[in-house]
Amino acid sequence: MAGRSRNTPDQQPSETEGLLPADYDLADLYGAQSGDEDPDDTAVLIPPIALPEDAELAAAALAVPLISKVVALARWIAPHREVDEHGDLGEDDRVRAARMLGAEDPDEGDVVEAMRAWALACDLDLVETGTTDDGAHVAIPGPDLDAIEAGEPAAVLGLWFEAAELVRELAAEAESVDPEVVEGGASDDPEALAEVEDAREQAAEILDEALHVLYETTAFAEPGAETVPLGVLAALLVVPDGQEPDEEMLGEITDLMVVLDPMLGDLAELGLLEHRPIDPDLFEEGEEGAEGAEAAEPVDTDRPLTDEDAARFGTVRLTPLGQYAVREWLLAEGYDAPLVGDLADQDGAELLRSLAESAQLFAEPELKAWAAARAPQDAARELLAGARGRDAQSPVRRYYCVLGLGEIGEEAVPAVLEAVDDPELGGLAREWLRARGADVPAAEREVALWRVVDSMAAVMLLTAGEGGGRLQSLVADLPVTDNPASYFGELWRVPHPMTVEVLDAVGELHLDRKVAKEARRAAVKARSLRAQG
Repeated sequence: MAGRSRNTPDQQPSETEGLLPADYDLADLYGAQSGDEDPDDTAVLIPPIALPEDAELAAAALAVPLISKVVALARWIAPHREVDEHGDLGEDDRVRAARMLGAEDPDEGDVVEAMRAWALACDLDLVETGTTDDGAHVAIPGPDLDAIEAGEPAAVLGLWFEAAELVRELAAEAESVDPEVVEGGASDDPEALAEVEDAREQAAEILDEALHVLYETTAFAEPGAETVPLGVLAALLVVPDGQEPDEEMLGEITDLMVVLDPMLGDLAELGLLEHRPIDPDLFEEGEEGAEGAEAAEPVDTDRPLTDEDAARFGTVRLTPLGQYAVREWLLAEGYDAPLVGDLADQDGAELLRSLAESAQLFAEPELKAWAAARAPQDAARELLAGARGRDAQSPVRRYYCVLGLGEIGEEAVPAVLEAVDDPELGGLAREWLRARGADVPAAEREVALWRVVDSMAAVMLLTAGEGGGRLQSLVADLPVTDNPASYFGELWRVPHPMTVEVLDAVGELHLDRKVAKEARRAAVKARSLRAQG
């Protein structure tokens, strides 16, 4: 199957005509905002996703119009049909094929579309060509046709994924082809061909990065909110984390949108994406075109954008089939791309340990799936049992325990009540219960202080390597009295394995110089106490 040929204008930011996203403020156009809790960029952590069952994905694949055409053509040629020496249908059969695919009175465009489907069917071996004993060239259905028509998930998804890989490759290739190289007879020039290959690799890299970003965005999106403005997608690829876009970046965003738009359209044809392309009228200057043509209504950049205005700059949404494909590509590249529920068979202690050891920043979906597979009180008891301990990892296990109890909700109360006097879980348990209105007394002073240290230790371990925003907020909220020397005089004695590290962090991050000074003094005492132990 050959991708649609298209002539992509060689545009630089200064050369692009008409109304472009660079004419807008980025935040106004894209709704872009910086996150305070970005994952640590020193490691690539892929968020877990929830995929439908294979049978549901297979049904969606068969419902893709291009795939249904491919399957229909393979059945239509049974038991065989004559083709030429290149495996192409004759002129009459091309028209018949287009009619069979739904065109009542096929025109040239209908025939072209039918032959695109035919080329894909041949590429996927759903149609096989060969020569009979008497020398005739024929096409016959491939051996997997019956299984695919029966909807067998493995066969259907295998076919669809092979098509997805082919379309992804051809989308980048079509974006990189310079018509002057092909039409100008320079296709034998090694230097020109090398330039085309470099352009193809760049286009493929851009597309892969965009798909990766869409995958993560979709994983975090609320149901029904997975659609991403094309400008947001481009901005995420252009603007470094924590930076505001300058004028040059806005131009790069516009250029990237123009490059991505047709490639995403090719993938949408196979059901990987739902894609609304950039309105071509936005690239006109609002002048009347051909005589009698109606001028495109310009977008007024002096007023806030409506949803409809923003959609004219293009939108994209990764479908479940798209998530399936991108995950397969990520796995092939060596990434760990988990599915929600991968840890569902583990007990509570194993679950918490797995989350802590993997520095999993996306634990909530996994905890929710794990809890849903168990009786609420049994799940709560497993989590509490797994949260015990004073090893270096234990604060993080207790952090995830609290998240897991939150997923269980009120049905966890009886199990949590059993832990109110536990030396390591008592503060956690009382805090959790009182937040839900349970009639239990607050933790005693010693237990409450241990809980403060434990909570801060968990955040320190979870955010190691980050800028410290979350920890800074926690430090600022410490319940320090008007006499910080008295407060830290108690805190340094807390028998927690990370008391020293917590006090060091307070001494470094607290904005009140008096509080920070007392915290540093307390850290020295705690370090001395640790050495004595």
